[in-house]
Parts: sequence; C-alpha cells; structure tokens
Amino acid sequence: MGQDILHSQFSAEDVEHYQQKLHEELAIVTNWHTNQQRIVDENSELKIGVELEACLIDREFMPDPRAATLLNQLKHPQICPELANFNLEFNSTVHPLRHKAFANLHQELEQLLAYCQKQFNPAQICLHGILPTLNQQHTQLHNMAPLKRYQALNEQILLSRKGRELQLDIVGRDSLHLKQKNVMLESVTTSMQLHLQLPFHKAPRYYHSAILASAPLIAIAANSPFLFNKQLWHETRIPAFEQAIAAGGYNGAAFGPIKRAGFGEGYVKHSLLECFQENIAHYPVLLPDIQQTSARKLAHLLLHNGTIWRWNRPVIGFAPLRYHWRLEHRSLPSGPSLSDCIANAVFFYGLVQNLANSYTRYEQHIAFNDAKANFYQLAKLGLGGKMIWMNKQTRSVKQLILGEFLPMARDGLAQLEIDQQNIDYYLAIIQARCESGQTGAAWQIQKQQEYANMQDLLALYCENQNSGHPVHCWN
Repeated sequence: MGQDILHSQFSAEDVEHYQQKLHEELAIVTNWHTNQQRIVDENSELKIGVELEACLIDREFMPDPRAATLLNQLKHPQICPELANFNLEFNSTVHPLRHKAFANLHQELEQLLAYCQKQFNPAQICLHGILPTLNQQHTQLHNMAPLKRYQALNEQILLSRKGRELQLDIVGRDSLHLKQKNVMLESVTTSMQLHLQLPFHKAPRYYHSAILASAPLIAIAANSPFLFNKQLWHETRIPAFEQAIAAGGYNGAAFGPIKRAGFGEGYVKHSLLECFQENIAHYPVLLPDIQQTSARKLAHLLLHNGTIWRWNRPVIGFAPLRYHWRLEHRSLPSGPSLSDCIANAVFFYGLVQNLANSYTRYEQHIAFNDAKANFYQLAKLGLGGKMIWMNKQTRSVKQLILGEFLPMARDGLAQLEIDQQNIDYYLAIIQARCESGQTGAAWQIQKQQEYANMQDLLALYCENQNSGHPVHCWN
C-alpha cells in the first residue's frame, strides 16, 4: 500500500482483468520459488528497515491537520503522508543486520525527525500509538490525505460491507462503542513497522518466529491506553485498527470469521507462497487498479497483498536479478521515545533470530491458536498479563521476558554479530522497562489520574519524549 494508484473508480471488467493479472503474477512467483528451492543461501546477509509513523500536533497539543500540505512543500523522499492529514511517516534506508546496524538506524531516524521538526516548527512531531487528544470529529473525511488510494480504499471497504457502518466495540477498564461511515477511524493508530529480509530456505521459520514473538513484544512496547478519552487496552491500536477497516472474504464473509486485518489464520505448512495463494483464494480484490507494467514487477500481486493487513505480513521484495522474501512486523506502536522504538526493534530482531535458528522448533510446540490468544491477551493487559508457552504452561509475561526472552534475544543478536555495546545498551532499556513495569501505556495510565485533561497529559508526555530518555526513566 506504499504506492499510490491511478484510479479510484472501478468496473466489473477491471475486477476480472485484475484477477487475470493476479494469477499470471502468482505463476511467476511460484516458478521462482520452485526453481530456487535447491539454492542454499545460508550466508546471505539479513537486511532491515523501519517505517516510523508520527502525529503532527499544534501548540495546544491537538492534532494539526496540515501534514500533507507541509510534506508537499518539504518533498523529502523518506518522509511521506499517511491516511490522515495529521499523520506522517518516516522511512529508513536499508541497513545490513550486523555490527552497528541499530546505532546507525537510530542516528538516521533521529536526524530525519530533527530535520522535519525544524521545518514544521511551531507544530510538533509526536511519536505515539494513539494520540490521546483525538476526538471523533478529527477522524472524518475532511482530514483524509488527498491520495487516490485512500479515497478508493474507503469506497471499496464500504462496498464490501454492503453499506453497513464500520464500528468500534472495545472493552477495557472503560467501554467504547461507536459507528462511522468511513475508514478514517483507522487513522487514530500510529505504528512502527519493522522489515526483515529473509533467507530463502528459512523464510517459514522466521515467519513463525515473528508470530511467536508478537505477544511479548506487544506487552513490553504497549503505548496506546486511551482512545476518545476512554481507558481501554494497554495497546488499543490492535482492536482499533482491526475494527476500523473490518472487511472479510468472499460470499458475504465480510461479517464472518475471515478478516483482512488480524493475526492471520495459521502457520504456513511449506512456504510463504501459501499466504499469497490464500490472498487470492479468500479475499476479493479491493483496489482493481490496472498497472501498465511488466508482469515480472508483480504490481497487482503486491497491491492486493497490501490490502490484507496481517500483523506479520510476508512481502516479496526485489534485489538485482532476483526476488526475495521480506517480513513486515506491523504490531508495534510508535513511541514513547525514539530510544524506546529502537530498543523494541532490537528485542524483536534478536528474539526472532534466536527462535528461527534454535534446535527447538517452537512452532511445533506452541499451537497457532495459543500464539494468537497470547497476542490479544497481552495487547489488552500489557506486562500484567500471562501467556501460554512451552508445555502448555501459562506464565507471567514479565517472568518470561526477564528469564527467557531477553537471554534468547541477546544470543540472537550475538549470532548476527551485532556490536556488543549496541546489544547491552538497547536490551538494558527493555530489561529496565520490564523490571519497573513502566511501559508507555503504564506511565500514561498512572499520570492520567493526576491531570485534569488529555492536553495536559500529552504536554508532559511530549516534554519527556523530547528529553530523549526512554520511558522507564520518566518521572
């Protein structure tokens, strides 16, 4: 969904033509995958990248709907608009996953944020999972970024729902129930998406490892406890995103169990190719925008994949003369500080590397449904929750992070030959956050009791964020 599209109105002929393109491009990928199966690329270099979303706020700490206009003036290739005019996205370059990768990534994003902040002053850039000062009026079509793909996505999702309104129905400490006739509720969610180029022969194991790592990651990274002045989940982004663009599969399944946004339907049996086969078999085309490109560019297959929002989404990337598998991990929130963001990434990459290369095949011991239940349980409860792990034991996620997952991540990072100072610095942030219990969500819940309104809370949040200190150090 990164690229814009050419049209926003489609005919039945467009859909039929698009389906033909999908099958043609899937055949190309299937042929590539079959012919590459015997190639051993154990030493191929892993590479990473990050998409970091942010909110633009004014002096009163309210959403500032000028992001698209300001970005159009800025014209920076690594900074682009998002669904709402008060959101923007920072895209890192590709970094080889070795040595000082995370220090380099941190420095690059820090420079991008500082540059953008200088250009946009006095408006502020805020890294947050869900901006607590948002209200439903901000999530209307007048604040949608002026891109055809967003207009078309809005129309097509509503068509797939046969005109039924989208609704949020989230229960935490408080309850939120509301309906809306557009997809702009999705704009309340602001994320940090991690990309990992995968070794061909181990791609399924890395995919399964990311699925298993998702639950502890969402617990330690939670930063979205409030939406529309209601205290809901520790990471309210998860249900808010899924419900804000709720659409399903064929034959009236828009309201059934098959969802385009969610944790997925299971592990793969043999290869990530199964996800793309599932895309075509289960999900009707939302954006049948015909591209005048070579079939080998896979433009239609990738656009269709971009309208199916798995929290761990396989993607096909391009390198000179060949394709490669890439993973998008999409569940992490933005913030609370840039240091926290990078520490979350370090923990994720290290843990996934360890799980994927372990003698123990964890996916054979932990059922997919248990991994899925862990994810939603910990999105709701944060570090106060429990999860099902080996031997079907239910254990405290804090104990698992401190006793098992942090040592595993440390080992995985050592396998990747990450600089030892990087490992120690960023994993110390994860450890201190876990020991103190002070995630971004926990800090906000505590401070909200002391402040009269969300603007005051966000003002203190931004002051701490701008200090550069990770959240476990906030007062």
